[in-house]
Amino acid sequence: MYRYIFMSWVLLLACTNIPQEYSANRDVLTYSNTIEILDSDTRADIVAKAAHVVPTDNQYSALKNEFIAFVHFGPNTFTRMEWGTGMEDPQVFDLQHLDTDQWCEAMQAAGMKMVIITAKHHDGFVLWQSRYTQHGIMSSPFKEGKGDILKELSASCQKYGIKLGIYLSPADLYQIEQPEGLYGNLSPYTDRKIPRQVSGRPFKNTKTFTFRVDDYNEYFLNQLFELLTEYGSISEVWFDGAHPKRKGGQKYNYLAWKRLIKALAPEAVVFGKQDIRWCGNESGRTRETEWNVIAYAANPDTMNYFQDLTADSLGHRKQLYQARYLHYQPAETNTSIREGWFYRDEVDQKVRNADDVFDMYERSVGGNSIFLLNIPPNRQGVFSDEDVAVLGEVGRRISATYDNNLLSKLDDGALELQDNQVIVSLMKPSKVNRFVIQEDISRRGERIEEHALDAWIDDQWKEIANATNVGYKRILRFEPVYTDQFRLRIIKSRLEPSILHLSAHYYPVRPPLLSIRRSSSGKVVIEPSQHIFGWKPHGENAADNLNRGYEVRYTLDGSTPDDNSSIYAKPFLFSGGMVRALAFYDGQKGGISKEELGMIKSGWTIMDAIGAEQDHPRSNALDEDPATYWLGHITGLSALTIDFGQVMDVRGMAYTPFNHPTVGMVSRGEILVSRDRKQWEVVDNFRFGNIRNDPSTRKHIFKLPIRSRYVRIQPTEIEGSHDEFSVAEVDFYKTLTFEE
Repeated sequence: MYRYIFMSWVLLLACTNIPQEYSANRDVLTYSNTIEILDSDTRADIVAKAAHVVPTDNQYSALKNEFIAFVHFGPNTFTRMEWGTGMEDPQVFDLQHLDTDQWCEAMQAAGMKMVIITAKHHDGFVLWQSRYTQHGIMSSPFKEGKGDILKELSASCQKYGIKLGIYLSPADLYQIEQPEGLYGNLSPYTDRKIPRQVSGRPFKNTKTFTFRVDDYNEYFLNQLFELLTEYGSISEVWFDGAHPKRKGGQKYNYLAWKRLIKALAPEAVVFGKQDIRWCGNESGRTRETEWNVIAYAANPDTMNYFQDLTADSLGHRKQLYQARYLHYQPAETNTSIREGWFYRDEVDQKVRNADDVFDMYERSVGGNSIFLLNIPPNRQGVFSDEDVAVLGEVGRRISATYDNNLLSKLDDGALELQDNQVIVSLMKPSKVNRFVIQEDISRRGERIEEHALDAWIDDQWKEIANATNVGYKRILRFEPVYTDQFRLRIIKSRLEPSILHLSAHYYPVRPPLLSIRRSSSGKVVIEPSQHIFGWKPHGENAADNLNRGYEVRYTLDGSTPDDNSSIYAKPFLFSGGMVRALAFYDGQKGGISKEELGMIKSGWTIMDAIGAEQDHPRSNALDEDPATYWLGHITGLSALTIDFGQVMDVRGMAYTPFNHPTVGMVSRGEILVSRDRKQWEVVDNFRFGNIRNDPSTRKHIFKLPIRSRYVRIQPTEIEGSHDEFSVAEVDFYKTLTFEE
């Protein structure tokens, strides 16, 4: 009877971790997007200032988008490259059909609120009818050069209620490679009028601006003007920090770009600079603690360069104490639904299933960031059926789970949390495994540093989840509990916390997403993916699937597993090829996982590899463990020579780098073969674009099959300014069903 008195909110006094000593500076603190740290500030002053950093209206709107789309489309779609060269003939963009309505319909079904399209990628090819270049869609076969993808997408976005963003690559390989290219041409800085008028192509928008810039920055500003004035409202401008190639010491005038954007698209956020930042990877990984109040060494409003924001921690107290400025800057967790940013192949290019994408949604949106998922259109100008099906299923799961709040109704903003505990009741006893917390960040900033959630079970409180910060949104995930009350405890905070929203939800337990790998003994191991909540990997010892409540079935012939496929009971030997697997649980069928496994490395040896042998021996490159690696030296570009022990027929290879900021990665190289290890012949070469930002396993199919006992991998280019490069694993394949 007593506990039902607390069917609404109960506030208990017990907060002991709020800083108590401040200088007089605290009395005059105001809420701001950026706050300077003074030499006279104590640590307590700095914490108080951090609690007063808030998002701008534009940033808050961007956070509320939550789930947004990326679209990579261009010549790479047709050449099957991740990064183009800038030398592609525009005729390769042989687009015969385009259906941007289909894109937006699929995005709407997923619950996405905005799409960002690669209006110009690093190759310099433009997807709109620009006045300032002929390297683009105007020189392609699409609609006899009259097509405009930006125009069609803008119309579809308005039709389906999707916001539009543009990706305009600062890097431009076409302008670098052409003899008359503007990038790095050492032109003088002079006053330039933007936009530069072009005969026969007047602008409806009559605004003009004057900037003191060089040729390339003028070119870039002119194109920005086109995009921001002729395609409707623009909600985000996305600047990539990647540099496939540099020339002439070219500098980007970000401050001029920002001034133009703020004038022409005042409601847009800018990615890569002051408004929105990169999460630090391209694989969908999320930090355990993602603070959006972060430390800056200089004033972000006047910086003309990117600050490195890829560390494991950006806003913990130890970083704040070293800062000169505290700034609110949300992260975008960006990754692709397909293996790679551009479409390559319908069958052989891996596609994330709904389990994986929904997991990333919960971790990113529920971890104080924005989820940016790339869906690359295929060569028919549409999203592929498999991608559309995944988006639809993810949208259904999001809606079914989070549209249904099981708590007693409370209006957002009506909460006045005065201390560190709050109890909330459900409308009726229910099964719950998700709990959502949101702070009032637009008015009170990010304050909660540590919290825990208890459920009332068997007439007592039981802790069921805990986490660090909250910020815009925290989704707590836990094993299902049956209860009618929850207690949220704030363990540590920066000043008094302010809760905007709480909700409880249930997501039905599904079969786990599986991972497929080869163990150090050469056996195939199939287990639940480590990053999917609720199922723990069971390793090579083959835990009993039935005891875990699910069953795994697999195939080795490329077919889709079904009820009649082989049951996985323990790791098994397999000479190499495609493994497909899925889990069955409680009458449900999980998503299909697939992995192309290389040949078993038994009897292989590495020869002639000079590197850091003591700490990172050459054998690490063949030990089936991506956590160990060999280090090669850039000096002389150490080669990796492999003796198969016998003559082998080989169709392709794979390279797995070790991801560490102080170690380089192989981005280009040659494949050589020899009969006697004395005379070597180059038989192929490879290129792995964007490997620094996407340090995943890269695969390459040879132009012709190789028959040899000795094969050498000779790096010719290393990505990353380091003296050494890493080789975590090397694989070779008898057959391959993919293209790099």
